[in-house]
Amino acid sequence: MNHCIVSGNLGADPESVFTSEGTHIATFSLAFRSSKDKTGWIKVACFNKLAETAEKYLHKGAKVAVSGMLDQDKWEKDGAVKTAHKIIAQSLDFIKTDGRGFENGQEDVPF
Repeated sequence: MNHCIVSGNLGADPESVFTSEGTHIATFSLAFRSSKDKTGWIKVACFNKLAETAEKYLHKGAKVAVSGMLDQDKWEKDGAVKTAHKIIAQSLDFIKTDGRGFENGQEDVPF
């Protein structure tokens, strides 16, 4: 089973792209507390409807809990193999936002 839950704050507003097939992808970096009060960072990728939600409601500094699958990217740079972990989000739980994207006092997120 591959499932993880991480909570933390966005380091920047989500960035969105569309693939040539029309898939909406929103990505952001999430800061979290790692061992010994160090700050760790992990990339989060949201797809389609969840990407729309992230783009509309999340912003730099927002605190969220992300639930999803852990994935690993590998690439080669200057002859060395590099790796980085990321989370493929399956759900987002808003813990604290500044209300951006919520019109007319709306509290529930439509997704």
